[in-house]
Amino acid sequence: MWSDFSYEALPMRVTFGPGRLAALPEEAGRLGLRRLLVLSGPVQEELAHRVAGLLGARAAGVFAGARMHVPAATARAARERAAELGADGCVAVGGGSAIGLGKAVARDTGLPVIAVPTTYSGSEMTPVWGLTEDGVKRTGRDPAVLPRSVVYDPELTLGLPVPMSVGSGINALAHAVEGLYAPDCSPVVALMAEEGVRLMAGALPRVAADPAGPEGRGRALRAAWLCGAVLGATTMSLHHKLCHVLGGTFDLPHAEVHTVVLPHVLAYNAPAAPTAAGALARALGSDSAATALWELGRTLGAPSSLAALGMDAGRLPEVVDQVLAVPYANPRVPTREELTGLLGRAQRGDRPE
Repeated sequence: MWSDFSYEALPMRVTFGPGRLAALPEEAGRLGLRRLLVLSGPVQEELAHRVAGLLGARAAGVFAGARMHVPAATARAARERAAELGADGCVAVGGGSAIGLGKAVARDTGLPVIAVPTTYSGSEMTPVWGLTEDGVKRTGRDPAVLPRSVVYDPELTLGLPVPMSVGSGINALAHAVEGLYAPDCSPVVALMAEEGVRLMAGALPRVAADPAGPEGRGRALRAAWLCGAVLGATTMSLHHKLCHVLGGTFDLPHAEVHTVVLPHVLAYNAPAAPTAAGALARALGSDSAATALWELGRTLGAPSSLAALGMDAGRLPEVVDQVLAVPYANPRVPTREELTGLLGRAQRGDRPE
């Protein structure tokens, strides 16, 4: 299939293991950073102060205002705080919101970021940034926002509630799914994607059955690493575009939107991407990857409809308008009628077609 291709490895250091948070000061030292602003959301503020304590004299302060979809006003406040404290770098502690905030700061200041993920979002592995302003979420790619170092410590995910773990894990799966049919997929990306899907699909039931079990948590975090790396190396397609519009414009929860929408987009794209569909079927042990993902979410108690997330069906035409207004890579070019049907099934929570 790939008679010729390109693959660029991203310049990043990763350290992984239980208790690895203790290595954070060493990671800061490797980068020559002396005044780090610790970023987090309100839920992770206690952990952020613990991180600041670990850094000791290298900690400049804590900003615990990260919010979902990275509002532009929040990014401005974090940049101002970094300047006020004379920070020479940031440590982003948390999920996609905190790491996304770190990227927003890096994009405009050039300050290097160390990421300490506590969910399975995979954002730490990509140069993709996102900002939301006036109800519109903008995204882009910039090597400057890629974290310089990532500290993966499975122990930091033990307190992640099962519903959030499931949503975050399926969000990670979405990165691998889209990477498999991206126009810039390669043999390296395909291997990471298929293994990431296999690992995550096996890990999430373990996490649900034993939330405090280190084995399931460790597997899920490794899967998130692989799936995030796939997103970092490939082009986003229809699924991510839909989720960015639904999340950014209607303020729906990011991971849960991915969970609801992914099976429907995969069912739509599968006929035009048979190689990707085959890889996903192998990884999920099912003849239909879309159905397997839909059933995985239902089995684990994840929301299965946009209606359950608070989406007003009367506003779905606005989603269609926004998605059609901006071109993007996708195996199939959807018509208005097809998008309307896809979103209608997602709104109701139908079995994917």
